[in-house]
Amino acid sequence: MTAPHLTDQQRTDLRRIQVRPILMEERKRWNALMQAHHYRGFRTLAGRTLRYVATIDDRWVALLGWQAAALHSRARDEWIGWPLSLLRQRLHLIANNGRFLLLPGESFPNLASRILALNLRRLSADWQAVYGHPIALAETFVEAPRFTGTCYRAANWIDVGWTRGFSRNPGGKGYAYHGQRKRILLYPLYPQARADLSSIHPPVHWNLPMFPFVALKNRQLEDLHALLRRLPDTRKRLGLRHPFPAVLTIAIAAVMAGCKSYIAIAEWASRLTQKQLKHIKGRYNQNTRCYELPSETTIRRVLQSADVEALDTQLGAWFLKVTGLEAIAIDGKTLKGAVRENGTQVQLLSAFVQGQGTVIAQREIAEKTNEIPELRAMLNDLDVQGKVITADALHTQRETARFLVEEKKAHYLFTAVKGNQRTLHNRLACLPWEDFPPQR
Repeated sequence: MTAPHLTDQQRTDLRRIQVRPILMEERKRWNALMQAHHYRGFRTLAGRTLRYVATIDDRWVALLGWQAAALHSRARDEWIGWPLSLLRQRLHLIANNGRFLLLPGESFPNLASRILALNLRRLSADWQAVYGHPIALAETFVEAPRFTGTCYRAANWIDVGWTRGFSRNPGGKGYAYHGQRKRILLYPLYPQARADLSSIHPPVHWNLPMFPFVALKNRQLEDLHALLRRLPDTRKRLGLRHPFPAVLTIAIAAVMAGCKSYIAIAEWASRLTQKQLKHIKGRYNQNTRCYELPSETTIRRVLQSADVEALDTQLGAWFLKVTGLEAIAIDGKTLKGAVRENGTQVQLLSAFVQGQGTVIAQREIAEKTNEIPELRAMLNDLDVQGKVITADALHTQRETARFLVEEKKAHYLFTAVKGNQRTLHNRLACLPWEDFPPQR
């Protein structure tokens, strides 16, 4: 093929293109341009999202929108070769290019494929920074015969087949046949992506959570809001617009859904419906007759000013109830670099969810005591009925076991017995352990 002819200015422009995520204050402009100039218009992106802009010397030339992958795509899933169980676990490692728009007057040869290639280079790292995990595969659907997907093919995307012509019904219940089949194009973001997605053992660099993120339902949002209303509003009274418990509810629900930055929380909040904002009693604008969202800076200020100890006390038992997790680990740590006025180091005793690390209760260990009595004090107000409490050898104490079983109606697993329980240690040492081999 003969390479397309480019002017010197166009070659220079191609070298100066930059692709970056939009800033929060650019969101309205991005949405408006996409609505005005994309042939399908624009309402919103689905699930976890990132919006990008391509610029030449600060001039916007293109917009790209990434969203959660399609739940079902037979051609894609057959190409990956993963079973249904892995699809459910790893679908979040695929991102869908839901929108790609060259702005009017900004089209010339190689521009679209260059922008797409630059975006793909940084997509996984940006997703990792916002949502805490990388992206292994990119997908897009090309509406044929309106488009041929030339820029995707030029960027080495793989054509794996057609969609079946169905779309999800409004409200997310079921699918409807519309007959507009589309080409499915895929792009592995690194050479082993396909093999990793279909492998039973995920690679370490994915940094996957030990349990699935939790998406709260409307009733759970109401319960969380009711819980957070008990907390004091620590902000200065001047200029307050958004209710303190509503902003906290949004932030906590977003974090439970996997958001790990203020930008991600604000992005997640933007997808809340008016009904959901009503459930959490958000700010209602009498003029527009709509509930309004807090900005990223408002969310940041509320979280930074919140009473952490009071918040920790309120959330522990509620978090266990919502997630349904059964095991709680107890562990004490000395804080590196944290020193009291008398020179002693600060020690904390924490209760956290097994395998996930989320702290649900925490106490500082006073100078003249130790972890043993602090465990009972820490769990005293926490509902752990039916849960399994694990702790190290220091807590292998009769009183601790009695407290957990009789008072808290919980179970316990103390991992070892050492010299602090000399009599019990000696008795155990005398047992014929060869008669009790480990069971597989």
